[in-house]
Amino acid sequence: MELRRLVDSVLLPGFLGTTPPDWVLRRVAEGLGGVVLFARNVVDDEQVAALTAALRAERPDVVVGIDEEGGDVTRLDAATGSLVPGSLALGAADDIALTSAVAASLGARLAECGVTVDLAPSADLTLTPDDPIIGVRAFGSDPQRAAAHVAAYVSGMQSAGIAACAKHFPGHGASTVDSHHALPVLPRTERQLWDTELVPFRAAVDAGVRSVMSGHLVVPDWGPEPATTNRHALTEVLRGQLGFTGAVITDALEMGAVANIADGAIQALLAGADVLCVGGELADADIVDRLAAALVDAVRSGVLPEERLASAASRARSLGGPVTPSGTWDASLGVTAARRALRVTGTLALSAPPLVVDVEVAPTIAAGPVPWGLGPHLAELIPGTEVVRTTGELPAVSSDRPVVVVTRDAHRHSEARDLVLSLAKIGLDLVHVETGVPGPDLGSAARIDTHGGSYVSLRAAAELLAAHAAGEDSR
Repeated sequence: MELRRLVDSVLLPGFLGTTPPDWVLRRVAEGLGGVVLFARNVVDDEQVAALTAALRAERPDVVVGIDEEGGDVTRLDAATGSLVPGSLALGAADDIALTSAVAASLGARLAECGVTVDLAPSADLTLTPDDPIIGVRAFGSDPQRAAAHVAAYVSGMQSAGIAACAKHFPGHGASTVDSHHALPVLPRTERQLWDTELVPFRAAVDAGVRSVMSGHLVVPDWGPEPATTNRHALTEVLRGQLGFTGAVITDALEMGAVANIADGAIQALLAGADVLCVGGELADADIVDRLAAALVDAVRSGVLPEERLASAASRARSLGGPVTPSGTWDASLGVTAARRALRVTGTLALSAPPLVVDVEVAPTIAAGPVPWGLGPHLAELIPGTEVVRTTGELPAVSSDRPVVVVTRDAHRHSEARDLVLSLAKIGLDLVHVETGVPGPDLGSAARIDTHGGSYVSLRAAAELLAAHAAGEDSR
């Protein structure tokens, strides 16, 4: 029983529902390390607080994690869109104090909800336009500037009592493969990593980050194993060379980059990981029981030393609660940051209520189905606005009214890119609003880059357009 309790303490599963199921409550009482919350577990802040209180009633030091990056990746605001802009927008605003304040405010909200660890920030960099999964989740492409924002975010979040988690070590931004689907091999040498990707992680460690998430990423110079199961990556580089002493959390073990969950869990612990995330896609008692049984067998057979498991359990427990709320949630900070992240090229001028064309693309697995689109915002602010949603089909347009075309990573989606180019060739009064990573000029008369698709980023762009339609320059 003591061995099983030790094994359970390193597990961080997900579950279904907006109240903890009986199996979760029972396992928490018996020693389960904690849980990770997803959008499927959230109705509103009050409900999340009640959910975490039910968990804490079973064991006060339970770990409660959540992927609340803000921006495109939100769990608390998945029904409406985030009230906090994401990392790329904060990087575009480029105010270190503002980044820290936004993180501290979000941390205060998480503390009120009963969360103990936020699986943020992304310490990745935007290093290739073909990156399918990081994009606006990173603070930018410049290692030093991104590092400063990562450190500020960590300090702000942890000032509220919430453990921050720098991810996805050693950095996902150079990959053209999404590790949710397959195993990426980074086209980077170890020297390149030290000069680029590892710079933000070093800053996070120096800022005292309490946890780091490993990425399912192969660095050829480190051997064939992905960082999550690679002892050189986690023990020699992250702990030995970077000096990290906190808890190493794995990315979800059921992701496509991991061939076998049980084997991956054992190898991750042997490599130096401390907390095993599972249940983003597989969320039931059976997967947790089978994983725990495999770990118990690994200890009993001598494959996994009990001392390594005990060390991992100790670090896992350091992420538990309860957290005493510190500071206050200030939604106005997100609005301020979103406005300051806007970048305009060309001359904005709407001569009449526009036709808004929201070009929809499938969300990433990390983001999930969060409301997106500029149309509803402009329709509210500019009476007479018409809204069309399309996946790439060219809508009927008229030369007597301006068109606002809205995209997300148009440079990665040919249907969106071709639609903007087609509209530009017609010779319309065209404004292009890009809500993803800024790509090349597609020929519009004016352009707004929001650096993210959060509710506040979309609202800020709509307010800017409405101000110009009224003949007022709000900037």
